[in-house]
Amino acid sequence: MAELARVRVWAEALIKMHLDSDHWSFGFDHAKRRAGLCNFTLKRITVSRYLAAKFDDDEVHQILLHEVAHAIAGPRAGHGPHWRLIAKSIGYVGGRTHHGEIAHEHASWVGTCPAGHEHFKFRRPTREQSCAKCSRSFARAHMITWRARTQQN
Repeated sequence: MAELARVRVWAEALIKMHLDSDHWSFGFDHAKRRAGLCNFTLKRITVSRYLAAKFDDDEVHQILLHEVAHAIAGPRAGHGPHWRLIAKSIGYVGGRTHHGEIAHEHASWVGTCPAGHEHFKFRRPTREQSCAKCSRSFARAHMITWRARTQQN
């Protein structure tokens, strides 16, 4: 688990090393599904405070490198060849995007299918949903039952 104060030091050092630190800044956000974000409008790189606290130092460092590479490559580069070349040149070795764990402990809604698979939502579910682990297509036999998470859960 990475310490948030240490993450801030790394981020500010990377910004100073690779970007114009007079214009670019760093902060933590409250995202629960994505690990990092490069906001070109605000010239701000953010990392999820929840996920940074769950990941180890190496993973968080890779998230920071990923976002700094976006800032260097520009808003139109996406995850294309130009971005990949820049990312590799600054030491990024991770995958294209974060596919890891979400901050499910902060989800307001917990769902369970008949087979016992757990699902999480951060907003109240509005539609019927079946378990994708049990069936690739919608199936009433695999319906998810949702309940609001209480303080004790």
